[in-house]
Amino acid sequence: MTAPILRRLSDLRALTTKWHGNGETIGVVPTMGALHQGHLSLAEAAKAGTDRVIVTVFVNPKQFNNPDDLANYPRTENEDAQKLAPYGVDAIYVPDPEEIYPRGFATTVSVAGLTDVMEGEFRPGHFDGVATVVAKLFLQTQADRAYFGEKDYQQLMIVRRMARDLDIPIEVIGCPTVREPSGLAMSSRNLLLSPEGLNIAANKHRIMQGVVQSLKAGAAFETVAARAESDLLAAGFTQVEYIQLRCADTLDPLTHATRPARLFAAAWADGVRLIDNIPV
Repeated sequence: MTAPILRRLSDLRALTTKWHGNGETIGVVPTMGALHQGHLSLAEAAKAGTDRVIVTVFVNPKQFNNPDDLANYPRTENEDAQKLAPYGVDAIYVPDPEEIYPRGFATTVSVAGLTDVMEGEFRPGHFDGVATVVAKLFLQTQADRAYFGEKDYQQLMIVRRMARDLDIPIEVIGCPTVREPSGLAMSSRNLLLSPEGLNIAANKHRIMQGVVQSLKAGAAFETVAARAESDLLAAGFTQVEYIQLRCADTLDPLTHATRPARLFAAAWADGVRLIDNIPV
């Protein structure tokens, strides 16, 4: 049975107030729809960790730098509801835009430092849009725990910092990246890839794994990063925006894998921008 779809904050609050009144915990999975197995794994984790689960679906205009990217973003509400049905979620919150950004809305949540690098450098303002909408969704759902995929690791770190800094009483839980059999990280953007583009994109994980093996063997990152960029271009990627090694806890840049780290990469294939990261 599909979960009820709620579009108004007042209807959502009626449910969450009742659940909390019954002593039940609430988990939230914030999404922009076009759900894939990665999203569904988050719903499954939320179901295992809380009494009630809300999946939110909102294509947030404030986190898109390119109007065409916003216009082309897949919108599959009915299919999303069907995909969620086997997971027993309790509500799907698909807010009308004015429920998130009412007339006269004038507040932006900005997290300094963590937002200035990697995705922040290539998508200015993107993380302000993410932090703002996630703060609103945390407060609107009144959730006790929130579940995010580690595929967007920088986003996960920013959301954790935002919730901590603003004293929002929620636990932000990171869940492992779900991958295609080819190793390609699952993403709604994969729907935009042609069959040839999918084959090209699948090379990224293999190349990144090679970098990790070199780093574990003691190689300097600068050396292996240059080779990885060449390998990505040779595999059919048209542009490599960044390959970076950063501390897993602070996102500080590293020259060697001397402490827990993550390898990050962003590159274009078949006209689609794809990001990924793996632990080192």
